[in-house]
Amino acid sequence: MADAPNRNDHAENARQAKPLDVQEITTRTDTRDILANARADVKRYHLDDYYIADIDAHHVELDNWDEILEYIEDPVLRYNGKAMSKNWPNAGNVALSNHPPGLTQQDVAGRIPHQAELAEDVPDDGAPRDITLVRRVMDSLGLDVQIVFPQPMLEIGLHPSKTIQTQLIKAYNRWFVERVLHFEPRIKTMLALPFSDADACMDTIRRYADHPQVVGFLVTSQRDEAVFEPQYVQVYKELERLGLPLGFHAGPDYNVAQAMNRFISVHALSFVTCNMIHLTNWVMNAMPERFPNLDVIWIESGLAWMPFMMQRLDHEYLMRQSDAPQLTKLPSEYMREMYYTSQPLEATDMKLLESTFTALNAETQLLYSSDWPHWDFDTPARIANLPFLSETAKRNILGENAKRLFSKLREEQPQAATG
Repeated sequence: MADAPNRNDHAENARQAKPLDVQEITTRTDTRDILANARADVKRYHLDDYYIADIDAHHVELDNWDEILEYIEDPVLRYNGKAMSKNWPNAGNVALSNHPPGLTQQDVAGRIPHQAELAEDVPDDGAPRDITLVRRVMDSLGLDVQIVFPQPMLEIGLHPSKTIQTQLIKAYNRWFVERVLHFEPRIKTMLALPFSDADACMDTIRRYADHPQVVGFLVTSQRDEAVFEPQYVQVYKELERLGLPLGFHAGPDYNVAQAMNRFISVHALSFVTCNMIHLTNWVMNAMPERFPNLDVIWIESGLAWMPFMMQRLDHEYLMRQSDAPQLTKLPSEYMREMYYTSQPLEATDMKLLESTFTALNAETQLLYSSDWPHWDFDTPARIANLPFLSETAKRNILGENAKRLFSKLREEQPQAATG
């Protein structure tokens, strides 16, 4: 096992790349060069003195798809997937998946190529390529912890086959835990639950709940299943008993935006609507009352939708309380007790942003996230540079809230003073 470098030791993983006024970036540009200006911000805002936890970042699991297919439990499905990957010229690294390569536009038509491929040189030191790439971004951004998710797998809730969906999630989870996590203790994850199969969810939780780098579990949010269905009671009870948070990670979906002709339109709406639906079902079906000690996180939907949801649900509830008889307080009050990740931070109107932070109790409920390497990623300086935040609020959002939320992070390091 390779030794993990200290965050402040930037000799190799965060070499002293200089901020550049003009920079040519290709798919082969080193991560540390892409993030040179972000590294300068770490020094400018003294962020090495902060505990920083990135609650949402990604790696491209399709780069290792042949390895992941080997972890499929069903021997027939495993054989079919490997044969498809090997023999079908158009299948390649998407065999059995529902990833739509023809609609993948996250690299903004080639203008942000690091999203399309991180093809930079990586030394062959025995560690998986993903480990080196994650270390480079962590050291460049001054991170203590990064929770890493897959990318195309986040669309798997829309897979037409529930059986294949479950098998691929289970295979990915095994591969990521066995082949990646043990190389770098600073990397954490919330493993995706095979949510179309509640019993498989329970098996996943029992198998990985004790792993020190698995800090919670995840529902990939674009899906048809409703969170209030009775079969999920056992899942929520078990997570509540274990003290492990449940995250809902948003994703793109052209099915909810069939009348739109621009990717940016689909991106603006579908990354929000999926979590709006789940959150509405969660609140109006009194899940916070039924599972009061289960922490829930809404991931990669930004924040601008929150005030709208608070007012809209409160307004409807006050007119039809008989539709939600188990609620003991306003929907907005339950929402203020949940957790939210910061990315993408909509900051075109600073007054609106400040009001949004106030509405959701950001000082205690907001978690910094980068969403690296996506085209719209946010660096820690986005939080550190907000003029309306106190020093305590900045420290809380950048890491101390995460430490309080995730018990496994608290176990690793004593909580820092936040005065």
